[in-house]
Amino acid sequence: MKVFARLAADSGEVSMVDAPVPQIGGDEVLVRVGAFGVGLHDRSFIPRGVAFPYTIGTEGAGTVVETGDQVAGVSVGDRVIFTTSLQPQGGAWAEYAAANQHTLIPLPDGLTFAQGAAVPIAGKAALESLNALGLQGGDSLFIAGASGAIGSLVIQLAAAQGIRVAGSASAGNHAHMRALGLEHAADYQQADWPEGVRVWAGGGVSAALAIQPGTGMASQSVVRDGGRLITVSGDSAQIRPERGITVQQISHSHATQIKVAGLVAEIAKGQVQLIIENEYPFAEALDALKKTETRHARGKSVVVLG
Repeated sequence: MKVFARLAADSGEVSMVDAPVPQIGGDEVLVRVGAFGVGLHDRSFIPRGVAFPYTIGTEGAGTVVETGDQVAGVSVGDRVIFTTSLQPQGGAWAEYAAANQHTLIPLPDGLTFAQGAAVPIAGKAALESLNALGLQGGDSLFIAGASGAIGSLVIQLAAAQGIRVAGSASAGNHAHMRALGLEHAADYQQADWPEGVRVWAGGGVSAALAIQPGTGMASQSVVRDGGRLITVSGDSAQIRPERGITVQQISHSHATQIKVAGLVAEIAKGQVQLIIENEYPFAEALDALKKTETRHARGKSVVVLG
């Protein structure tokens, strides 16, 4: 089969190469990949001690073509959403991928493979972010990097709970964010944007969510005294809390997988809008990766096979 793989541990180069179809374990399924999601860290998210070339990628959707002897409730021919995070046999950027049965979510008939592939990572991060923020109706939230895949979901989910939402992005994405439920849009390229957020929130927001790397300190500046700052990108340790603000990184829980399945159902019913910025053909997957790595996004990019 054809895959996109990291070629060596000491190089970030990714190329299309030939690779054997993965052998599945007893609790795994083999999926013929219909689409895979493109993530900011796909190039670097590699487990230790694996053989190279190593197929990259963490999320996808497709059709089950083989099941292990310990798999229950999943059959050949089922359409599924899956994740492949840090598994030794490789990731989702391939024509076929192995996935543990516990990562599988049924793909509703009304959703395409591209839509299914756009949900797992961003959806899980959005749900875990909201859980960590601990906000209630009437509270205010600022999101740094609000126009991307995670932010587009958080805006909608928070607004549906009665939380007032502000967010930063380039000016060209402001109308997009407002259409999702954002009240106040900040242009991070303008030096005075933090003051605008503080004024909108009446002195500071209840909490802030720093999605993009390096946005934590600026986000903390718009949080009221004693509020909360949650980071997604893992740089919380570099932020010195001030004014009694609690700073923490989102935590990952297997229990969130059940909530992701619920989010998929809401998307299928049209209750939550899934934003896909671009769908790329398989041959152009590296273009999709380079675009995502610019960190300028409106929703999610996905790669569609066949």
